[in-house]
Amino acid sequence: PGSVSAAFQEYLRHLGLQDFPCGLGSWNKSCRNARRSPWAEPAGLEEAVPPGEETPEALLELLRDQHSPWALPPDCSPQDRLLREVAVLAPELLHGSRIFQAVKSLRILDKGVEEVDEGLLRFQQLEELILSANHISRVTSAHLPRTLKVLELCYNAVGDLQGLCARPPPELQHLGLGYNRLCGPSQEKHLTVDFWPNLVSLDLSFNSLTDLLGLVSQLSTLQNLRILVLQGNPLALILTYRGFLVDSLPKLSILDDIHIWPDERQQFQGLARQPELTRSEARVVVSIGEMKGLPDPKAFQQLKVGSEGPVITYSYCVTYEF
Repeated sequence: PGSVSAAFQEYLRHLGLQDFPCGLGSWNKSCRNARRSPWAEPAGLEEAVPPGEETPEALLELLRDQHSPWALPPDCSPQDRLLREVAVLAPELLHGSRIFQAVKSLRILDKGVEEVDEGLLRFQQLEELILSANHISRVTSAHLPRTLKVLELCYNAVGDLQGLCARPPPELQHLGLGYNRLCGPSQEKHLTVDFWPNLVSLDLSFNSLTDLLGLVSQLSTLQNLRILVLQGNPLALILTYRGFLVDSLPKLSILDDIHIWPDERQQFQGLARQPELTRSEARVVVSIGEMKGLPDPKAFQQLKVGSEGPVITYSYCVTYEF
C-alpha cells in the first residue's frame, strides 16, 4: 500500500483481465487451444464452438458494447481497452510477468501513492508515467525505467529534485512538476542539459520559485526546450517576467500556455541584456467583484436629514497576507 507497484496491482484487479469475458476459462477454452494471434483478423461467426463456449467475436462484443455490463466506462484510456481485448484473444500474453512488457503508459491518479518503488523497473517498455494528485515527496531516479519519455508528477509534495536527477531517464521529453513544493534557488541547478538533454516540455507552475535570473541561466542550457510553464510562482509577478523569458530563451515556442509569435519576440528584443529590470519587486492588482452577506448601504440612505432614527455605521477591513 502506498507504492506505485501496489497501485498497479489494484489497477489490474479493476480491469479484471482474468475474469469473464477476458482471461482463460471454460467460456473460451477451445479458442485458446488454437492459439490465435491477438492481431489476426477475427474468424467468421460460422465457426462451430462447443456448447457453453463463446466465439472470440462474441466475447469482444461484450467488451465493446456500451450497454454491456462488462464494458469499460467511456472515459477509460485506449490502453485499458487494448489490454482487455488482448486478454480475450491471447490471455497468455498477459500472464504473470508478461503483463509488464505490454504496458507502455501507466496512469495512476489520486490513489494515495507515496513511494515510487523499484518495482517500476519491471516495466521495460514504459514510455509514459503519470502519477498526478498523489502524496509523493521524493523520487529516486534509479527506480524509473530508462525508456521513459513522459513523467508527470503534478499535484504532489515534491520539494527536492536531487534524487530525481541522480540518474534521470536519458530520453525524457516532458517533465511535469506543477503544483509541488519546489523552492529556489537550490533546485534550479537540477534543471540543466546535464540532466535533461532531450527535454522539450517543462511544467514548473505553482511552486515557490523566486530567482528568475538564476532559473533562466539554467534553462538556457536546454537546447530542445520548446514549452515552458512557470505561472503561479512568485517570480511570475515581476513586471518584465514574460518579456525577459521570451528574449532569453529564443527557441521557446509556448510560455505559460500562450504561443510566442514573432512580433512579440521582436517587441521584447534586447530585454535579456537588461537584467536590472527584473528587480525583486511586484505589482499586485486586487479587484473585488462582489461581496455577499453585508448590509445594503442603499437602505440607510432613505433616512431624512434631522431624522430621530438611530444612525448605524458599518466599517470593514480587508487584509491581504503575502
